[in-house]
Amino acid sequence: MSSSDYQSRHPGALPAGLKAYRRTDVFNEETLPAALRKSHAVKEGVWALLHVLEGRLRYRVPSWNYDEILEPDAPGIIAPQVEHFVEPQGKVRVFIEFHACPEDCPPEPRSKL
Repeated sequence: MSSSDYQSRHPGALPAGLKAYRRTDVFNEETLPAALRKSHAVKEGVWALLHVLEGRLRYRVPSWNYDEILEPDAPGIIAPQVEHFVEPQGKVRVFIEFHACPEDCPPEPRSKL
């Protein structure tokens, strides 16, 4: 199933059977990497959750015509190979948690899970 088919059939959820294998450090409006602020994508087979701990973060997926302001307790879902970017909306604290099927999870010595 393509990621756009998944998004239309299951908004707000990751596919069943995925395992969290890595998460980033917590970023704020000053430390959020420039690479996340411009169009980019996660690799094939990897999904991610964009968690906002404090504040607000604009999450955009141009190919889906999707534009949302994320706040705490409502993570953004990042689908494999789908270009997206984020923009802090003032003060913010966020982290990204990566998920894949257990057999596809790469070894990650920096894992924080």
